[in-house]
Amino acid sequence: MQLEENVSLRPYNTFGLDVQARYFARFTSVAELRQLLASPEAQAGPLLILGGGSNLLLTQNFGGVVLKNELKGLEIISEDADTHTALLRAGAGESWHGLVEFALDQALSGVENLSLIPGTVGAAPLQNIGAYGAELQDTFERLEALAIGTGELRVFSKEECGFGYRESVFKGPLKNQYVVTAVVLRLHRAEAQRPTNSSYGAIQETLAELGIEAEPTPRDVSQAVVHIRRSKLPDPAEIGNAGSFFKNPEVSPAKFDELKSRYPGLPGYPVPGAVKVPAGWLIEQAGFKGLRRGTGTGTHGVHDRQALVLVNHGGATGQELRELAEEIIRAVRTQFGIELHPEVNIL
Repeated sequence: MQLEENVSLRPYNTFGLDVQARYFARFTSVAELRQLLASPEAQAGPLLILGGGSNLLLTQNFGGVVLKNELKGLEIISEDADTHTALLRAGAGESWHGLVEFALDQALSGVENLSLIPGTVGAAPLQNIGAYGAELQDTFERLEALAIGTGELRVFSKEECGFGYRESVFKGPLKNQYVVTAVVLRLHRAEAQRPTNSSYGAIQETLAELGIEAEPTPRDVSQAVVHIRRSKLPDPAEIGNAGSFFKNPEVSPAKFDELKSRYPGLPGYPVPGAVKVPAGWLIEQAGFKGLRRGTGTGTHGVHDRQALVLVNHGGATGQELRELAEEIIRAVRTQFGIELHPEVNIL
C-alpha cells in the first residue's frame, strides 16, 4: 500500500475522462485507510474518496490525493423470525448491483427496484440512490463511517443520515468529513409475503413483455428493471456517461397547473406539497435530445434515447460537459421557469 504519483483517472470514472491525480492509492481495510489518511500528502490535501466513479464529472486534474475504496464483504449478520427480516452488511467497496444480486440469491427482497444502478455500496447513501419507486432509505438500517479528521469509526442511524431526494448529510453539513466503510440494510424474507413494488413506471409493461403474468417475484422485478435500464441508458463501457445527470425538479401544484395549460403533454408525479416533473422531458422539449457538440461528428452531447444523460463520445473534456450542462440549465429555466440541479458531483 503506497501512494502512486501522476495517475490517470480515466479507468476510474464512467465518463472516461483522462484527468490526472497527483497521488493515488487503493485501500482494502480500515487500517490501510487510516494509514493513508495519516500520510503527509493526504494531510496536505485536497482529498478525494473514489468509489465506482459513476456519479462524478472531473473538469480538471486533481492536485491532491485520490483514495479508491475497495472495502469488500457481503454477509447476513442477523435474522428476525418475528418480522421475517434479515440484516445484510456490505463493505463500501462492493458494487451496488453486486449487493442486489447477493440479496436475491439469499431470497431477500427490498432492493430489487434498484437493480443495475452503477457505483459502489459506499456511494449509495451519500445521495440516497433511488429508481422505479424505491429509494435506499426504504431498507436502510445504519452505516459505518470513518472520520477523516480523527480516524475514529462512527455508526450513523437512518435519522442521522438526513436522507432526502438524492440528498444526505454527507452531501451537506458533513461533506468531505467521513469515509463510508460499510452499510447495513434490513431486507425481507420470502415468507413475509411482502408484495413486490411493480406498479411504478414501465415495470408492469416490461413484465408482460417478458411473459410474467402472475404475481412477480423480487427476481422478476429485478429482471424487468435491468431490461428497462439497458434499453434506455447507455453502457459506460461503450459510451462515457454518468447516468442521470440532473435531478427531477419539484414544482408547486399551481406552477404545474400553469405549465400543464401551456404544455398538455407535461408529465407530473404528486409528492407531498409539490409535483415532481421529469427533467428528461423538459430537456427534450428544450431541443437537446440527441445533440452532439465538438469537432468532427461530435465529442460530447446528450444521449439520443434519454435526454437526462450527458455523454462523452470520445475526446471530450470535463469542462466541455460542464458547459453543456450549464447551457441546458439556462434553456430549461428560460422556457419553463424551472431550475435544474445536477445529480452528478462536479469537481
